[in-house]
Amino acid sequence: MADGSVPNPGYVDASSSGSGGEVRHWSVYDGACTLRPRAAMLRSECSCGWTGEPHPVDWAAAGDRPFRESGSRDAGRCLDDWARHTTQVGEGTVPLPAELEILLENVAAAIESLAHDSPTAAIKAARQLEIIAQRTAHWPAHEARTQDPGNVAAALGLNAEDTRSLLARFGGWSPYS
Repeated sequence: MADGSVPNPGYVDASSSGSGGEVRHWSVYDGACTLRPRAAMLRSECSCGWTGEPHPVDWAAAGDRPFRESGSRDAGRCLDDWARHTTQVGEGTVPLPAELEILLENVAAAIESLAHDSPTAAIKAARQLEIIAQRTAHWPAHEARTQDPGNVAAALGLNAEDTRSLLARFGGWSPYS
């Protein structure tokens, strides 16, 4: 907002029956209704507390175009800020072996390429990655749980809550225990 605050999730009506849901995507802050305030600026945010530079929204230049179109340039700047932040965070985390980094990048590129020809096959490939992750991270999650939580969170580039949730998911225990 103009004062630098972040609005609550915007409400989007999903049907004529009045049902809908809350959304945090930048494009809903178009001021179209009182439940969706008009954004004065866009900026990236991270669960670690980092916030990117504010990018003012030029509503005069937007004209009659929907905000999802007129604001896409500013949203792109936010994505650039986010990419720089995640790169910096990544540089402070536990390093992966170079050959594994390359392999993971190649797998991601192959799935993205596959998505153009067969979205269903790309989903199947992503599901296979989930299965591999669950199987291979189970015991490491149990081992990491015995270590200092702050060190584990820093090594993963996550905050404490997200680390606890990730370890619980991979380790197969309740995140509330």
